[in-house]
Amino acid sequence: VQLQASGGGLVQAGGSLRLSCAASGRTFSDYALGWFRQAPGKERAFVAAISRSGTMTYYADNVKGRFTISRDKTKNTVYLQMNSLKPEDTAVYYCAASRAYCSGYGCPRGEIQYGYWGQGTQVTVSS
Repeated sequence: VQLQASGGGLVQAGGSLRLSCAASGRTFSDYALGWFRQAPGKERAFVAAISRSGTMTYYADNVKGRFTISRDKTKNTVYLQMNSLKPEDTAVYYCAASRAYCSGYGCPRGEIQYGYWGQGTQVTVSS
């Protein structure tokens, strides 16, 4: 599956952005989808994930309540709605696809569980 992320940009603290990631090449519903981010000088970190059906979601603690992941099977696209943005949300954001399943214990959140990655999109939050 090929992934193409978009929607990044510059926003003031407290503002909102919506990232999109369009998938192509394979059956969209065969994959759980996730978002990761990498801030300058830091390792890439898990942000959010959504199950194949879209009925289960999982978030990193530091974005819970502010970010929402969703998917649209008619458009083969996964979204990350980011509200109440903070300067510490500044990072390059990556979407990724996993053949793993979500369960009652959560969705895949390790990089190694994701076999397909999109290019990053830069999000910069100014104070």
